Amino acid sequence: MDKQIEDILKGLKTAIEAELTGHEFYKNAAKSTNDPVGKETFSSMAEEEMGHFNYLRHQYKSVLDNGDYDFSKKMDKKQFKHADNPIFSEQIKERIKDSHFEVSALSIGMKLELDAMKYYRSCASAANNEQVRQFYNELAEWEEDHYVAFERQLEMLKEEYFTANNFVPM
Repeated sequence: MDKQIEDILKGLKTAIEAELTGHEFYKNAAKSTNDPVGKETFSSMAEEEMGHFNYLRHQYKSVLDNGDYDFSKKMDKKQFKHADNPIFSEQIKERIKDSHFEVSALSIGMKLELDAMKYYRSCASAANNEQVRQFYNELAEWEEDHYVAFERQLEMLKEEYFTANNFVPM
């Protein structure tokens, strides 16, 4: 196997692992939150990550078997932009003092999505083929949507959460 194919497979494997990690995180977050909107949002994100996982796995198999990506199979287009919607219900503010898991989940989710977004952008930059570049940029955009959703929700809750829990600078 030549070096270029090995590098593509290595990159796809890294992406596959990241999507599986995201899927597991969101699946567990959906089970762990008491917020009904949060459960629904995290479940939806888990499904999206599994869709990415399956698509990347298909591409990995195609590169392994045929030496090239298979763009005849398209990624499912998402119907929902998370960044346009809150992750949690308004009622979370009523119980903000005890929302440690939810605030932590937002921070962890931001980190996961930022790492994935940066990785996909670097893969797009390194691509020699316009279809491959477009493929990675599309993945990066999806991850960016998740990142922005987490960032907005965290900004909306952070001050109230810190105040309710007496987190003040020293």
